[in-house]
Amino acid sequence: MSAAPEARATSPAPARLRPLPGLIFASRWLQLPLYLGLIVAQCVYVALFLKELWHLVTHTFSFNEQQIMLVVLGLIDVVMISNLLIMVIVGGYETFVSRLELQNHPDQPEWLSHVNASVLKIKLAMAIIGISSIHLLRTFIEAGNLGSTNTNYTEAGVMWQAIIHGLFILSAIGIATVDRMGVTAANGKH
Repeated sequence: MSAAPEARATSPAPARLRPLPGLIFASRWLQLPLYLGLIVAQCVYVALFLKELWHLVTHTFSFNEQQIMLVVLGLIDVVMISNLLIMVIVGGYETFVSRLELQNHPDQPEWLSHVNASVLKIKLAMAIIGISSIHLLRTFIEAGNLGSTNTNYTEAGVMWQAIIHGLFILSAIGIATVDRMGVTAANGKH
């Protein structure tokens, strides 16, 4: 017999909550449809990735290097957004709804073993910066063709996109700083 069932058998039964705290605590399950909706969005991104990959493969010999680079950057963008979705779905569910109980599962993501709200928000901020970086790089490449007729970028639009990207970076630094101050304060109390 394995140790896991014995451990559960000897652990005390969970405390029964009063009705109002029980209702409030159970309300976390209202997030389940949101996470399921994000899984549907993940499926849409898989379809978009496959469509763009097919577009790249079928036009390999007719695209120039810059066009190939833009399509590949689009593929990277889709992957990074998909990674962001996974972090929100798995990390959010584990943090705010219920444990996934993946201990000792060979495919458990390394980061999931130490996920909490602070770790999740820093990971999300970094993912958003990465996505913004890809968008900004694509904008710079496409804006380099200002003489071409198919570009929709103005100088002011590129400037604002760079400013917004800088604000994302400053926000991430602020989140990390506040998180570090909280950890330092918590360690000082022990």
